Amino acid sequence: MNGEQANNPLHGLSLEQIVVKLVEHHGWDGLAQKININCFKNDPSVKSSLKFLRKTPWAREQVEKLYISIFS
Repeated sequence: MNGEQANNPLHGLSLEQIVVKLVEHHGWDGLAQKININCFKNDPSVKSSLKFLRKTPWAREQVEKLYISIFS
């Protein structure tokens, strides 16, 4: 099992850690420009973003791809 995760840059990171790091790097406005979803544009918060991203696979995938492109 460890071999499967060895090349996964998201291994060991929670979705919350990913969102917080992206917000620290871009701010909410910058993040909304990179990924066009309402939870980053209208009254953004980590809690509301996590709720949306956990039930919306396509949006979560975009957030994870952005994280990998910046921090890997």
